[in-house]
Amino acid sequence: MKIARGFANFLENKKGEDIVLLDIKGIASFTDYFVIVNGTSSRMLQSLANALVREVKSEYHLNSLPEGQPDLGWVLLDYGDVVVHLFSPEQRDFYRLEELWSEGKVILHLM
Repeated sequence: MKIARGFANFLENKKGEDIVLLDIKGIASFTDYFVIVNGTSSRMLQSLANALVREVKSEYHLNSLPEGQPDLGWVLLDYGDVVVHLFSPEQRDFYRLEELWSEGKVILHLM
């Protein structure tokens, strides 16, 4: 959980919005945590993704290639135990991950 919290705090410092850290251990077989973050524009989503990739590689020696497209409002970074979803507000409302994974426990919610 320390790494997931680190990701959330880093993204908050980079001006990510409405950040949720969701514990889905025991519910999902493919990861333990989701970090869900809003960005206000495609440029911001790209910037958040690039900054997180650099930070995680430097601090945790983990690699991930961004999936999705900022222009379409969603970028995903898969770090195994932690999956980061960077959304435009519209795409986040559409996908409703917090509702889909409502059995999970909200560990952190940064507005």
